[in-house]
Amino acid sequence: MNSTRQLLTKIHDVKVQTLCNNLKRCISAKAFIFEKQFDGFPKESDVKLVEEKLPPLRDGEFLAEALYLSVDPYMRAYSVRTKPGKTFMGSQVARVIESKNSKHPVGQYVVGEFGWRTHTISTGEKLPNGFPGAWAIPDFSKKLPLSLALGVLGMPGNTAYFGLLELCQPKPGETLIVSGAAGAVGSIVGQIGKIKGCKVIGVAGSDEKGKWLVHELGFDHFINYKTDNIRLKIKEYAPDRIDCYFDNVGGELSSTILLYMNLFGRIAVCGAISGYNEKHPPKATMVQYPVTFSQLRMEGFIVHRWLDRWFEGIEQNMKWIQEGKLKYRGDGYGGF
Repeated sequence: MNSTRQLLTKIHDVKVQTLCNNLKRCISAKAFIFEKQFDGFPKESDVKLVEEKLPPLRDGEFLAEALYLSVDPYMRAYSVRTKPGKTFMGSQVARVIESKNSKHPVGQYVVGEFGWRTHTISTGEKLPNGFPGAWAIPDFSKKLPLSLALGVLGMPGNTAYFGLLELCQPKPGETLIVSGAAGAVGSIVGQIGKIKGCKVIGVAGSDEKGKWLVHELGFDHFINYKTDNIRLKIKEYAPDRIDCYFDNVGGELSSTILLYMNLFGRIAVCGAISGYNEKHPPKATMVQYPVTFSQLRMEGFIVHRWLDRWFEGIEQNMKWIQEGKLKYRGDGYGGF
């Protein structure tokens, strides 16, 4: 679940059954139901694949057919809030195949918070948590893959864009360090940092990922947190210390990095991957000392804080892709 790149699952061979009773069409949907809370790493038995019949549409509703599902690290952390018996969470790229909603006509592509299911009836309205139930994908599918709406041109891309620029506010010549740097968010953060004129250090868990970060994405340096002496590497790569830290990982790694922050350094806390699959939260050195003595600004965030500017991030990231300044990578798997 804590894959370093966002995984996309394409839906194939979905059987749509047409029933003639009362001249009403009924769609057969498949869904993964959350059976029980994860204990350590997720297991296949923790979810159950079921099939269900969907009723005819009512006014204001539309029927969406999934094309791509996302698998993101945040799901592991949020799963503790999910009640067993519910469709497992997740975003998807879907196509509207039937509609009684003028905002979402047939043929429109949307990103929906529909979870792991093949077909969904929705109104597209806000969810109880305030997040949008669905939003129409901007017209970039002629030039770029639709799946990017779950990556660099969607939630992960906006997480990188707003989290870095709004909270860290990087300036030319500053040093930025990114943990989880080879992930869907971290890899974009580092590239935006370079666009803004920063020296960028990426932290990840393999030399293969490090080569990708440096040689393909343009990071200045890479630290392998599994094999390198982190303190020595930070001293080598950041002799003038660190100005901005984009934290995807938490744990002792983050506690160590904070010791090398400059006065008035800025930290954007995006996640804590180091503890997502642990039965007991990992212990880490107290961060209050460096936060106090270096007068650091450390702020956590959820990207939906910037819902009113959502398409600003998508449009800017798309512009950087078209200019060759922002590169992306994704893994795709067929089947449901």
